[in-house]
Amino acid sequence: MSYWQGVSVIALSREGREMTPVSRVLVVSDDAKWQAEVLTGLGAAAVQLENPFGLTFLGVVQLGEAMERVAADGDIQIVLIDKLLHEKGLAQPAVQLANRINAFRPELSLYILLVDDDQKLLVEEMASHAVDGYFYRDELDFSGWFRILTAELAEKSATPFYDRLRQYVRMAKDSWHTPGHSGGDSLKGSPWVGDFYEFVGENMLRADLSVSVPMLDSLLHPTGVIAESQALAAKAFGARKTYFATNGTSTSNKVIFQTLLTPGATLLLDRNCHKSVHHGVILSGARPVYLDSSINPRYGIFGPVSKATLFAAIEAHPEARVLILTSCTYDGLRYDLEPIVEAAHAKGIKVVVDEAWYGFARFHPELRPTALEAGADYVTQSTHKVLSAFSQAGMIHVNDPDFDEHLFRENFNMHASTSPQYNLIASLDVARKQAVMEGYRLLERTLRLAQELRQKIDSTGVFRVLELEDLLPEEVREDGIRLDPTKLTIDITGSGFSADELQQALFERYNIQVEKSTFSTVTLLLTIGTTRSKVSRLHDAMLRLAKERRPRHVARRLPEIPHFSRLACLPRDAFYEEGERLPLLDDEGLPNSELVGRVCCDQIVPYPPGIPVLVPGQVIDESILSYLARLQKAQKTIEMHGLAEDAGDCVVRVLSSAEFLQLPSRILFS
Repeated sequence: MSYWQGVSVIALSREGREMTPVSRVLVVSDDAKWQAEVLTGLGAAAVQLENPFGLTFLGVVQLGEAMERVAADGDIQIVLIDKLLHEKGLAQPAVQLANRINAFRPELSLYILLVDDDQKLLVEEMASHAVDGYFYRDELDFSGWFRILTAELAEKSATPFYDRLRQYVRMAKDSWHTPGHSGGDSLKGSPWVGDFYEFVGENMLRADLSVSVPMLDSLLHPTGVIAESQALAAKAFGARKTYFATNGTSTSNKVIFQTLLTPGATLLLDRNCHKSVHHGVILSGARPVYLDSSINPRYGIFGPVSKATLFAAIEAHPEARVLILTSCTYDGLRYDLEPIVEAAHAKGIKVVVDEAWYGFARFHPELRPTALEAGADYVTQSTHKVLSAFSQAGMIHVNDPDFDEHLFRENFNMHASTSPQYNLIASLDVARKQAVMEGYRLLERTLRLAQELRQKIDSTGVFRVLELEDLLPEEVREDGIRLDPTKLTIDITGSGFSADELQQALFERYNIQVEKSTFSTVTLLLTIGTTRSKVSRLHDAMLRLAKERRPRHVARRLPEIPHFSRLACLPRDAFYEEGERLPLLDDEGLPNSELVGRVCCDQIVPYPPGIPVLVPGQVIDESILSYLARLQKAQKTIEMHGLAEDAGDCVVRVLSSAEFLQLPSRILFS
């Protein structure tokens, strides 16, 4: 194998000292003489011409060798494939290689080196989706090729909105518009709040602007740099359209619901969906069909809805307009989405996937297919959760062939602020750039660290990281569920610590904050920001705590969540009635029997686990009442969202008999 490879250098820029990135270009050809000439020519051009992206060049001969390089080297950005490439027993090896690379790392730019236009027509027919451009192999215009490759990287790594925001801040315009802090001038030098100016930083405050600045475009009607940034994000994530959201996935889910659903329209949804989905049901006025989640009672973990339940619901409700699922779950469990999407589409049902915890999946083959790749029509992502965006920053991806952009925009604008935070938009621009340019390399490191941390925690002999087989509820074991390895759920029962005690020890003694806990587990979230030093510190803390092993803690299991009872009316109708408030417990501290058969007005959610036990419009039965009463009496650490308080007693808001009889939607459920 022959190759020319440069070395990254430290370059002085106007921003200070920055490291020039390394961008490797892989040249694949078994024509040794021609390849050597190309590598030498492009290497010379890299020295002679401006090279802001640090382009270096290396060559390989065989298809398998090329795939090994692409898998092993996260700094490869572009692949040049000789159309005359030969591979024994393989037809059209150049085209097949292009398709394989695109399937493995779709963010890479691929160019085919052609002999004539006939070859171009063939490549277009077989791999147009994978190929970004062409050169003619006999022209050998190395300076021209180099400029085109540089332009390709410039386009991929562009951050139109962030660049324009930074440009505006540098222009140092006097502010005679909102916000009131006027670029931080109201804070700077203040004896009372000047410390906030120092803490947040001048650039952050100068970039906190308003819609009064036309050159920064409008999030509510983008036609300039925001539109350009969203188009780049759509290409990066494999969507037809992408929209930036500054209110998190919570608002994104509501926007999609109001776009796709009208009052009374049927919706299939996982009962374990995020609470924003249940709020979206209320706002849209839809008729929900709640699907019970699978449950792992040993660890208090709620998994995906079983395929059997999903397929049965799709068959039973062909009138449904939408199916929404969460993949992956908070604990990292991923649906086998493709057959589910196919079944829904066969009935004309649109599929929405809440991918809030899985926004990085596009950029590593271990984590794919993504929901979009599996055929989902709409995907919402909390870009801030696992990529480098700021909190609240997310994206809505659309692949629906029937997408009504005008209707979507009206609903988007109904929820979005007319004064969006421009720093959030800039962070989405930057997060997309990083994911495209170095996401594979960073995720490869993250996955290695996740595996290493699993082994280190297991080696304590006290704490144990749960594997897929441990986490899977029985009813979904044959459903093709996969585990996101960056989410580590640790069984702590052997340590003698309760979850609260362990979290407190990690926080106060070792400066470690975990993601969440159940009665017997704690969950760690690894991201592209996880470092080997953090892994080492966490392992050291777990090892020390393991040595303090106490008598085995008797884990307090949550009582099993009761199955969904039934709806008596549309959730929206119940929610907007005044209702009456009845105590959860009677005067003797027993479940209040007056609640049985009544229709709940609110969403009641014990946290953890965070699954609604009651939703607006649902009938309260004895099993639900008993469950809530038991939690209220025995599980003092559990938060009960949705219960009201009256003189220190927990009360449930329910429809009065008169209110219920006046609701037209009750007829739908009778």
